[in-house]
Amino acid sequence: MPNGFPRSATAATRGPLATPAEIAAYLGVPVKTLYQWKYRGIGPKVHKVGRHLRYRWREVDTWLDQQTSYDLTA
Repeated sequence: MPNGFPRSATAATRGPLATPAEIAAYLGVPVKTLYQWKYRGIGPKVHKVGRHLRYRWREVDTWLDQQTSYDLTA
């Protein structure tokens, strides 16, 4: 904790930011799909770090949770 902020075990193992390739592997989609989602504004929130795209794991997980479009309790 060099900056004094506590980090969860998951964040510590994954790192705070992820590359498009890491997110594509996590979601099981091609990297090209992430770029299309970014262009259409429908994918997980993405951040530019210099000229690179990066994702925050917690934002990807939040976005993924919001994608459920049907009720699993039926």
